[in-house]
Amino acid sequence: MTLRPKVLNRLALATTLAGLLGACAATPEPAPQAGPAPTPPSQKTYPVQPPEGQAQQPVSTPVTVPAANTGPAAVPGDPAGSPDATAFSGPTGPFDPTGNAEMDAWREDFAMRARAEGHNPALVYALLKDIRPLDIYLGPDNQSEVANQAEFAKAIWDYLSTAVTDARFETGQRKLAELGPVFDRIEQTYGVNREVLGAIWGMETNFGGYMGDFSAANTLANMAVEGRRRSFAESQITALFEIVENGYARVDQLGSGWAGAMGHTQFMPTTYLTYAQDYDGDGLANVWTSAPDALASAANYLSASGYRFDQPWGTEVIAPQGFDWSMADGNDRRLSTWKAQGLTPIRGGSFGASDSDYAQLWLPAGATGPKYLLFRNFEVFKTYNRSNSYAFAVGLLADGLGGQYGPVAAWPRDMERLTIEEVKQLQSALNQLGYDAGGVDGIVGSGTRGALQRFQQANGLVADGYPSKPALNAVLAQLRS
Repeated sequence: MTLRPKVLNRLALATTLAGLLGACAATPEPAPQAGPAPTPPSQKTYPVQPPEGQAQQPVSTPVTVPAANTGPAAVPGDPAGSPDATAFSGPTGPFDPTGNAEMDAWREDFAMRARAEGHNPALVYALLKDIRPLDIYLGPDNQSEVANQAEFAKAIWDYLSTAVTDARFETGQRKLAELGPVFDRIEQTYGVNREVLGAIWGMETNFGGYMGDFSAANTLANMAVEGRRRSFAESQITALFEIVENGYARVDQLGSGWAGAMGHTQFMPTTYLTYAQDYDGDGLANVWTSAPDALASAANYLSASGYRFDQPWGTEVIAPQGFDWSMADGNDRRLSTWKAQGLTPIRGGSFGASDSDYAQLWLPAGATGPKYLLFRNFEVFKTYNRSNSYAFAVGLLADGLGGQYGPVAAWPRDMERLTIEEVKQLQSALNQLGYDAGGVDGIVGSGTRGALQRFQQANGLVADGYPSKPALNAVLAQLRS
């Protein structure tokens, strides 16, 4: 892989700068304490931010900047654990009641299975003894699915107004400068742009400002008892056993966000075991208090997911009069095809990609709003969170950290967006008319957009698939006719 020339220039200064920064490095804060009170990132369906209405509590997280690469011990690599770590010891039970009979029954069963699989009984007890019901999962008004839909339910411009902010640009640019030598080495080692890593760091924990004050074991236990993702949650708790048994972390380090994701860049436990990196060579991939370890880990994950260095994630475009908007159908086409259809970068210049590269046309707010050609890196962003809105925010943050702010085109804020109930009406009506929108769940996904596009095409409407009030009215009118 050939990296951009400015990276090589950065590396020439890395040793000198690292020495200066290392002399000023702060002592990391104590590890978060586990206790009562959430698949890789690609399996993560819950946002890292606290549920709406729960305030984020800023945390000052000092960062240690390791010295530049001076020998094998400083090369980023897989966590080696603590070779002289003694086996975890302590009481093995019995468990005290949690106050929730279903949780008590699940815990007894899961603990028995874990011990039968060979996991340390004392560790099983230590991780599960303090679990307690959380209202967001097991309260009378379960909010986990509602919170999960934040990226899907909001108008895109409303979502971006809280995700892509001046404060994040300012903090992100400061972090890129402070950790310049770290990002130099990470770009060289993993081939992932620093601006992208900074954007994900900002989206996941506001640059370490909010990593969550939950116990990973407790949130995952609640997820298991709640039931919809029991197998997944149990696999994550099993991974927590392995993290401690291998000496990668202590029990009291296993703090998380409210969906069980851990550290600066919010890794689920199984993702940690697969992709975590030890940047400073101390044998531990400390994603909780070492930003360099966490950033190297995220870069390793993105690289393994197919990230292409210095390639666009997306390009905002303009289209000629009479463009066929039904081509915004989620299908990838070669860039040469899009250029032949008259699409050009809204800022002018080139696309920064080869004519043979594939991209899809995306209309986040329909034909009257900003329009993007999305390349492979956009899909790589979505391995962290499957929401298009999330990946879009990462892309815009990364661009802004590099000095280019977008989008250029204005959002159609005067266009009424459908409520969740109205989306359900639209889905139901499209299904009744034979356009197969899929399940009636109130979430506008590719199935709903595709069905609406087919309806629009059949009725001579602008086939952009955008679920607006006029689109709903047109569908309902035909259903009634």
